[in-house]
Amino acid sequence: MRTLTPRKLIEIFCSLALATGILYWMYRDFPFSQVSDTLCHGIHWDWMLFSLLFGIIPQILRGLRWRQALEPLHEYPSRRNCISAVYMSFAASLIIPRIGEISRCATLKKMEGTSFPISLGTVVTERIIDSALVLLILFVTFVCELPAFLRFFGTIGFTADSFFEKFSVGGITISLICLTLIIGGLIYIFYRLKTFNKFQDVFKKFTQGLASVRQVHSIPLYIFYSISIWVCYFLHFFLAFYAFDFTSHLGIHAGLLAFCMITVAVLVPTPNGAGPWHFAVKVVLMQFSISVADAILFALIVHALQTLLVIVLGIYGYLTLTLSGHKSQADTPH
Repeated sequence: MRTLTPRKLIEIFCSLALATGILYWMYRDFPFSQVSDTLCHGIHWDWMLFSLLFGIIPQILRGLRWRQALEPLHEYPSRRNCISAVYMSFAASLIIPRIGEISRCATLKKMEGTSFPISLGTVVTERIIDSALVLLILFVTFVCELPAFLRFFGTIGFTADSFFEKFSVGGITISLICLTLIIGGLIYIFYRLKTFNKFQDVFKKFTQGLASVRQVHSIPLYIFYSISIWVCYFLHFFLAFYAFDFTSHLGIHAGLLAFCMITVAVLVPTPNGAGPWHFAVKVVLMQFSISVADAILFALIVHALQTLLVIVLGIYGYLTLTLSGHKSQADTPH
């Protein structure tokens, strides 16, 4: 296992410090006794568990989509190991943000002997496709929901000036910091990919992985996996509205806007988006007349349960891979 470099330790520290700082700013006066009361008496657990189900399905679909992309490159890892590696990758990102992609490729190399550069190329392809889908969701939401939001804000006399009045100096500062980190992170990723060109043999395998999507045995199935992943992510968040009385009346408009906001917020390199995720949810819910106290309570509980799910799945994936202990031949063609 690679040791953590000083630079990586600094990145981890800064990530935790940012998340801690934002969470402290948001919850410094929050009565945490309200959390236990809400968990015991204020949540419709049937809806909450139903929403958590849609946190499991997209990880399974990611594993299946990943295996499908590897097959044209003559790599045939088992479905179980692909899915377990995905489980572990999301859990690993809770400790070291953005390590998940590297983690799952390394896991599959260890368990199955899968080429690391090839698998990394397929993962980068996934990220490009996911990014395109996210941009599409953002665009469609903006175009389709803007008239409804303008009518809504006009009805209540809500103007741009009153919108910014809802932000304190701290809120504006957090927004600027998060935006700066997102832009900086994208620049860093492009820089790392550029320096990858120096390793010609590795880069050749890497580009093979990138091009693998054109060779999958069923492009419609690959597209189905990709779209279904993001539909499940949306339901994972949106169905949680119905678990609380104070958000159960919110419809698809609020759900789409909040989902777009948190999708952008998780680009900030903090564990599972902690801090920016909470801040984005709070801002959106406040625009739909949810009180500050209820908005941050919703964000705290939902994010905590979703993060707990990621941890549980990561542990399950680790145990599954550990207990298997050898390369599975179950899905290898004979």
